[in-house]
Amino acid sequence: MQQKETLSGTVDRIIFQSAENGFSVFILQINSNSSTTVCGYLPAITAGEQVQLSGSWTVHPKFGKQFQADDCTKTVPTSLVGLKKYLGSGLIKGIGPTYAEKLVNCFGDKVLDIIDQSPEKLSVVPGIGPKRIEKITHAWKDQKEVANIMVFLREKDISATYAAKIYKRYGKESIAFLTENPYRLSQDIWGIGFKIADQIAQNLGIPADSVKRVKAAMHHVILQEVGNGHLYVELDNLKAKTTKLLELDATILGQKMKNGLHELYNTNEIKLISHDNQHFVTSPQNYFSEKGCALKIQHLLEHKSKLILDTNKVYEQLRTAKGEVELNDDQQKGIMACLTNKVSIITGGPGTGKTTLIKQLLNALDLCNTKYRLAAPTGRAAKRMAQSTRRDAMTIHRLLEFDVSTYRFTKNEQDALNLDFLIIDEASMIDIFLANAILKAVPLDAHVVFIGDIHQLPSVGAGNFLNDLITSEKVNCTRLTKIFRQAQDSMIVVNAHRINQGEFPTSSLPGTRRDFIFIKEDDPANVAGHLQNIFTKEIKKLGFTPDQVNVLVPMNRGVVGTQTINSHLQEILNPATNQKHVMRHGTAFRVNDRVIQLRNNYDKLVFNGDMGTITEIDITEQQLHIQFGGRVLEYEFSELDELFLAYAITIHKSQGSEYPVVIIPIFMQHFTLLQRNLIYTAITRAKKLCIFIGQTKAIAMAIKNNKGLDRKTFLQQFLTSDLQAR
Repeated sequence: MQQKETLSGTVDRIIFQSAENGFSVFILQINSNSSTTVCGYLPAITAGEQVQLSGSWTVHPKFGKQFQADDCTKTVPTSLVGLKKYLGSGLIKGIGPTYAEKLVNCFGDKVLDIIDQSPEKLSVVPGIGPKRIEKITHAWKDQKEVANIMVFLREKDISATYAAKIYKRYGKESIAFLTENPYRLSQDIWGIGFKIADQIAQNLGIPADSVKRVKAAMHHVILQEVGNGHLYVELDNLKAKTTKLLELDATILGQKMKNGLHELYNTNEIKLISHDNQHFVTSPQNYFSEKGCALKIQHLLEHKSKLILDTNKVYEQLRTAKGEVELNDDQQKGIMACLTNKVSIITGGPGTGKTTLIKQLLNALDLCNTKYRLAAPTGRAAKRMAQSTRRDAMTIHRLLEFDVSTYRFTKNEQDALNLDFLIIDEASMIDIFLANAILKAVPLDAHVVFIGDIHQLPSVGAGNFLNDLITSEKVNCTRLTKIFRQAQDSMIVVNAHRINQGEFPTSSLPGTRRDFIFIKEDDPANVAGHLQNIFTKEIKKLGFTPDQVNVLVPMNRGVVGTQTINSHLQEILNPATNQKHVMRHGTAFRVNDRVIQLRNNYDKLVFNGDMGTITEIDITEQQLHIQFGGRVLEYEFSELDELFLAYAITIHKSQGSEYPVVIIPIFMQHFTLLQRNLIYTAITRAKKLCIFIGQTKAIAMAIKNNKGLDRKTFLQQFLTSDLQAR
């Protein structure tokens, strides 16, 4: 057993610091002539801090002798050099290296006391005015509060990296909230799951078999099911997953779970549904969202339309239209169905004329001066809709006027949209919660049309709205199946339909553009080489630039997962230089990096799957500036777990988007996700060129598997029966 030693000095510079587990590597200045490398799982440290470490010396095979620390006591620096490093490290928003130099030169070793007790004196420093003093004062106060939370968490053996998030959510009441009910963390703060909350609770002395813990675990299981797309969890399944999560004997938990379910039911925290001799549990939000959709659709169908038009005249115009707007029978029937039915669905694959149908429907609405609006779930989809129809289109959130202050849509039953006709594109992306919000805002005498491709993946969010609506057969649905002549020139379109029919894609068809390439590769380890060749050589030869290319893969982990591919492509497309960067989750975020949003952030009105580019990293203000379309948004460093590099993204995240060039690696290591709708969704994201890289066997397996994952929903039953929750 190695003997423990102590080591003291000043943190000179941070080499690596993990936000997830607190593992740090840094250079410790022991004295003016001696320094060493230190590593260990430690509380967040800052350059310039004086530390006393406990641990032992080790020899790393690559990096040599270093000190392995297992405990750390920190004090603020007292030397002028240490103070400059400390203040210039980004610890306090509003103070970077330049202002740190000025402040220490002005106030010497009293600088921290001045900031803490007499911040108004900072105005004597050139460049520091009232606004910056206010910012520094708030940041210093926040930093002290966060430090208190860090100490509290460390005492409970929890990583201090969650402190900033907790403080942002609960403010100065953070420790009181944590002490009262630590399980609320997993419900209130994105990125903190049940395991972390449970660890805090256990260290606070909450018994392992307490009803409070059991209830929190059941809440967590329901949320997990929602994350997997389901709206309900079967009761026995809920009990089994709760038992596994709590790691307790089922016989011990039996009565506790029964008591917990009763308490949750009596406080209206869950709803119960019985169907086909099975019992299901859900949250009130899930139930009322789905039940609300069913009721509003029924009310729309029952209520008379205020649309006044000569349907015979419209049909004659459609039937006799010639030239580039000539419509086939299905398109004509689809337009008439939208005009004569209060709720309609238009579905079809690429090249089947959905856009042409919409344009001609809008022309018919223009003839009778109908008020209509066009919307889509994402900014990209709305922009594409506007370009194709040459009419205004917007995101659903903008249409419904989302209010950040209340986290609610302004448009609802009490303040309905002022329109006669609402057309929603990319409806397969709409989850049940957004569908409910849309339907709430539709006037009872208006028409609503949902347009989408039901063969794509279901929505990222929970529910199966479009598919359930079609399956219920309660609303009119027009299926477009005929591929137009001009679309038949594209191998992307032809192969998308081949895949949808269970056939393997082809790389050569007479009379078609060569916009589909299949690179056969049996070794996943060779994908990196293929990508390097494509991005550095082949793309330019084919007439494209690297920023027009997106790599779409089934999963995040593995040799051909987004994490590995992003790391590789970042070094090819945006290699490390002397530019500023910030580390998070072991990833370096750099200026010009392409990033993707991982969750809905209603404060910023940026949503899961939105992609942007880092335009600036401000170390002083601890912010990244990211351009999403025409908007530049500011992200605190503590918010970076909402972002991930996006040179490669999952196929699920690509829904609703189109890219000039798409590269799709498919291998057997993806077998758990290999389904026909996954491959179909991926190929239909490509606008001008699609490149498959992978194993023939893996692609064939995916195309053959048309089962998909059944989501546990009840919208179909709500539309066709009197099923109710209790």
